[in-house]
Amino acid sequence: MTTPSAPQSIYDLQAQRLDGSPCHLSEFKDHVLLIVNVASRCGFTSQYRQLQELYDEFASPTTDAPPKHQLVILGFPCNQFGAQEPGTDQEIQKFCSLNYGVTFPMFSKVEVNGTNTHPLFTLLKERAPGLLGTEAIKWNFTKFLVDRNGNVVERFAPSTSPSALRETIQKLL
Repeated sequence: MTTPSAPQSIYDLQAQRLDGSPCHLSEFKDHVLLIVNVASRCGFTSQYRQLQELYDEFASPTTDAPPKHQLVILGFPCNQFGAQEPGTDQEIQKFCSLNYGVTFPMFSKVEVNGTNTHPLFTLLKERAPGLLGTEAIKWNFTKFLVDRNGNVVERFAPSTSPSALRETIQKLL
């Protein structure tokens, strides 16, 4: 019996959208990605507003848009830090939509640390360790920037505001 091989790329992975439908992350190939573990009852929750602003500024509104407009933000709710994301997928969707006008892709709750870590976050943490090489995510709104080729470029602390990433994102676009 052979053991399954570890994913070589984020594009090898899948996640479940808030509406329950499956999403192959290969759907986002050739886009710059900002992947964030989010929570609706966190001191950093207001970052949703800046995330949406970045998405509005750099997301491709049409298929014939110029390449510079190809940022996709992926939000992954997580309830592992202070139980700050207790809601159902439907409650999370409603909260994000009503309070912050979120239109970027949002996914079902995941774990980002521990034995049930979602494979995406295992890969992200391995490729972009945190302070002093630690892999564990310390809190909600940790951000990972991924280039068009699926390379994890950088990891940002929860306290780093999304708008502070604008210049770094522009360089990748």
